[in-house]
Amino acid sequence: MSDYYKDAHKYDDMMEMPHHRSAGRPHMSLQDRAAQFAPFAALTGYEEAIEETALEAIHKKLNEIEHERTEGD
Repeated sequence: MSDYYKDAHKYDDMMEMPHHRSAGRPHMSLQDRAAQFAPFAALTGYEEAIEETALEAIHKKLNEIEHERTEGD
């Protein structure tokens, strides 16, 4: 067994202690706490840039196909 679990009961005496609540700050609601962990767009405009690049690639490929088709006639 690894040394990771050797202190598994190191903090057992603290498990029954009451949870601290600040006297100077109001308790945060569950909704506000959840909002802290909500996903967000770290790179604004990234999705639009990807979509634009994909559309440009599609148009380029369609133009190549059309050009090959007209040359073959």
